[in-house]
Amino acid sequence: MEKKVDVTSKAVTEVLARTIEYLQPNPASRAKLTMLNTVSKIRGQVKNPGYPQSEGLLGECMIRHGKELGGESNFGDALLDAGESMKRLAEVKDSLDIEVKQNFIDPLQNLCDKDLKEIQHHLKKLEGRRLDFDYKKKRQGKIPDEELRQAMEKFEESKEVAETSMHHLLETDIEQVSQLSALVDAQLDYHRQAVQILDELADKLKRRMREASSRPKREYKPKPRELLDLGEPEQSNGGFPCAAAPKITASSSFRSSDKPIRTPSRSMPPLDQPSCKALYDFEPENDGELGFHEGDIITLTNQIDENWYEGMLDGQSGFFPLSYVEVLVPLPQ
Repeated sequence: MEKKVDVTSKAVTEVLARTIEYLQPNPASRAKLTMLNTVSKIRGQVKNPGYPQSEGLLGECMIRHGKELGGESNFGDALLDAGESMKRLAEVKDSLDIEVKQNFIDPLQNLCDKDLKEIQHHLKKLEGRRLDFDYKKKRQGKIPDEELRQAMEKFEESKEVAETSMHHLLETDIEQVSQLSALVDAQLDYHRQAVQILDELADKLKRRMREASSRPKREYKPKPRELLDLGEPEQSNGGFPCAAAPKITASSSFRSSDKPIRTPSRSMPPLDQPSCKALYDFEPENDGELGFHEGDIITLTNQIDENWYEGMLDGQSGFFPLSYVEVLVPLPQ
């Protein structure tokens, strides 16, 4: 029985230590967990067992950066969703910690502090009385028989008490089985709730991906390079003459705050030369851009790339985005 009790004591001690490591892998946070050594200190504190959960720290990080990115960012909205779910996971983990501590750690700790400690006390007392009885037995005839008899009775008494306490511990190990069952039940409950939270988060993220994919993509409009001297425009319209464009230099180029000079009357260019009609107002933001209003007819002089044209309006020459106009007469290929 002593060997079995010794093995039981070692098993309980190591399982306790490993369970605490399982609940909180961070050594610094485990130190805080040891402060909660009674059920009364943590009963009812479901949301805060005494230390931060790693899931909660991750959630706070995601929420902070999601707010910085703003509601116009798909990634920012997704971070907010994920952060809230991580915080919910942290609350569920808090509940797991408290359930395990109340129904598994505390009972095993009580077994160590009370029953096993009491057995060790009885065995130590038994060993002392055994040595006393052996010593007096060797001196039989030199000491009174009554003293020898009392030593033997004390030894037998301690032996019976120690054996009874060890027998009771070994025969009632069903209590430890029930405590182990409570641990597994708490784990199952935690994982069920965690799966539900993560399933909901996965559905939200997939829905966000579908919504983002269905939205029209915003076209990127690069700013044209600043030109110091464009020189004389070439006649690239198949022989139709174009009005000469004024030279644009660094001193006379448009600024972002300047607006093109308009004449009260707008002359309609002949539709036998490349031209386009403004669909929206366009305010120049950079040097070299051509501003216009909805309905203006602009003479096309050159195509810079697939997104930008060069044209003339009221004697002004500059660049403008293709998406703002409707081409009436295209440039010759």
